[in-house]
Amino acid sequence: MNTHNGYAELIPRPERTPEALRTALAVIAPHRLVEIQAEKDEAFAKAVEWQSLTPVRSWVLIWAREVEIARRPALSTRYADATSNLEHADLATAQDALRELSSVLDEAMKAARA
Repeated sequence: MNTHNGYAELIPRPERTPEALRTALAVIAPHRLVEIQAEKDEAFAKAVEWQSLTPVRSWVLIWAREVEIARRPALSTRYADATSNLEHADLATAQDALRELSSVLDEAMKAARA
C-alpha cells in the first residue's frame, strides 16, 4: 500500500483521462466498470448532441472523484459510514451523516483536481 501526505493509498492517483480512470477502477473497484462505461457512453452522446465537451469534462471530474474515494481506504470508509446513516431514524445522526458525506465529497474533489 502506498502512502502520500501521510494517507494510505491502494494505488497512486491516476491522470484525469478516461483510460487512466478506467484502468484505476479496474484495480480498486472492478465491480464498477460497467457503471463507468455506461456513464462515459452517456457523456459522450450528450457531448455530440450538445456540441460541447462539458458533459465529458463533468464525467472525468465525477469519476476522478469516485476513484479518489475508492483508492484511499480511510476516505472510502468515511464515505460508506456516512452513506449508511443518511436515512437513519435519528434526525441528528442523519444530519451528521449528510455533513460528513459532503465533507468526503469535497475532500475527494479537491484531491482529484490537484
